[in-house]
Amino acid sequence: MNKKEGNNKRGGSRTNSKKSIPGGLPKRAQAPKKAKPTTEATAPKKTVKPVNNIPKPLKSDDIRLNKYIANSGICSRRDADIYIQSGNVKVNGVAITEMGYKVKPGDVVNFDGTVITPERKEYILLNKPKNFTTSNEDDADHRNVLELVRAATKAKIQPIGRMDKNTTGLLVFTNDTDMIRKFSLPNQKSTKIYQVSLDRNLKFEDLEKIAGGVTLDGHKLYVDEISYIEGESKTEIGLKLRTPNVKVVRAIFENFKYDVLKIDRVAFAGLTKKNLPRGNWRFLTEQEIINLKNL
Repeated sequence: MNKKEGNNKRGGSRTNSKKSIPGGLPKRAQAPKKAKPTTEATAPKKTVKPVNNIPKPLKSDDIRLNKYIANSGICSRRDADIYIQSGNVKVNGVAITEMGYKVKPGDVVNFDGTVITPERKEYILLNKPKNFTTSNEDDADHRNVLELVRAATKAKIQPIGRMDKNTTGLLVFTNDTDMIRKFSLPNQKSTKIYQVSLDRNLKFEDLEKIAGGVTLDGHKLYVDEISYIEGESKTEIGLKLRTPNVKVVRAIFENFKYDVLKIDRVAFAGLTKKNLPRGNWRFLTEQEIINLKNL
């Protein structure tokens, strides 16, 4: 309002300059001041217009396309704009290149050939204790691991891989189905490290045989690394391999007539148990998520 009144004063000074030429009458120069009530009366009309326009952008059901893509966890809004401009995003089968396009409820968004949803991708790391399993079977002796991460998110997360009730250690949960599928492939390149406790000392000759590869069910399994754990008895073995199946770890030693007392996964695809006590969980950092996707 002060700015508008200031403008009126400047308008009055122009009137003074125009009327001072013929007669220089200062009293007439005061006339614009009487117009103040009219300017104050009209000012609210100008402020009413934006108020009427406010509800238009506040439709909660609509969401900008770049935000929709970002919420799906694929990329940032800025990167989403690049994909949109390049024509890689379709809504209901139609390529969209318009910046600021809004997705409506029921629209089907296809990003680079894949249908996406705005649910944010969640990635959780759990240090699993004993007596919890990834199995969905109802059993009084088996509690599902999802109980341990239920408070972490409302998203429909699943564990990557399986773990029986006696196996402990790192287990990743996510609602990223592509990542779950990726780490379930038999040719997965990521390594897992286990600490295995045996019923008796592992003979050095058996250790060398395992290091050279083991044949299980007619298939050759190669171990990345195997060693005695420094400072521990020779019943404690460190084993690094790439298979996503934990049961293989037990089968390797049983193949040499050893009983496996305990299996603890201490590392998973570069993730470790550092600062994560047994039974606790944490969200993965952005860098950790990027590392998993790049494996």
